[in-house]
Amino acid sequence: MLTISLYAEPRTVTDLSDCDFYHTTDIRGYGLVESKWDLRQGIDAYLGRAKFEGKRVLEMGTASGFVSFNMERKGADVVAYDLSDQQASDVIPFAQYPHEEYLRKRKEHIRRQNNAFWLCHRAFRSRSKVVYGDVYSVPTSIGPVDVSTFCAILVHLRDPFLALERALRLTRETVIVTDRVSPFHIPTLFRFRDRFLRRKTLAPSMKFLPDWHTQEPKESWWRLFPELVQRFIGVLGFEKSEVTYHHQTYNQGNLKLRLRFFTVVGHRTVPLAETPPL
Repeated sequence: MLTISLYAEPRTVTDLSDCDFYHTTDIRGYGLVESKWDLRQGIDAYLGRAKFEGKRVLEMGTASGFVSFNMERKGADVVAYDLSDQQASDVIPFAQYPHEEYLRKRKEHIRRQNNAFWLCHRAFRSRSKVVYGDVYSVPTSIGPVDVSTFCAILVHLRDPFLALERALRLTRETVIVTDRVSPFHIPTLFRFRDRFLRRKTLAPSMKFLPDWHTQEPKESWWRLFPELVQRFIGVLGFEKSEVTYHHQTYNQGNLKLRLRFFTVVGHRTVPLAETPPL
């Protein structure tokens, strides 16, 4: 009987021209490959200064692998989870244009991004494993992990809570969620408003981004607030959490922009065995 492995078979990729990189990466044997996001100086803050030595980590949305390989260098045993070109990403299905063609181009980009991961995997002599699939179908056969990371992916998902639920049912200790800070997020002002009005703090919310007038954005659904992320993960058994803020570099042509991010680090307080089965 033929047994199909959960983990993807490594690809031999050696040509940079076959790859798309999501993060700027310094690759042994190739030199510096620049891309739009450069986390090299801010990666510790990006990951909430968490400790990875001896931890089994499920990284959701590995892209070209920069964060995955960084955690591995810090002592993690990483299972990288991402789309392949066999799955469809959560693009916004605007009725105003034929988004099937956009999806086709998106799949080609994903294939090239997978190639970038495997090129780096070989260059770094990585031992990390890869599972391909959509975020709503994370297989339980991955087994328990100590840490799950969601780095700048929840805003690109139609159902961010379901994605968290699927991964956190496997997560024993810690969840790390990182994303852009909304320009409308001013926690101090919100607290002052609620104190002045002598009422309980309003429930955190999320902003729906797609605009049918402009048919943009095509891949970002939400602007999330860290307080909402804390609510999400609290429901899933991670009742203790903290939020930190930091800046990361975004390359826009010749400009280097410093954009503000938040990171939520949640700690499991409800034992994994007591969480309801899905």
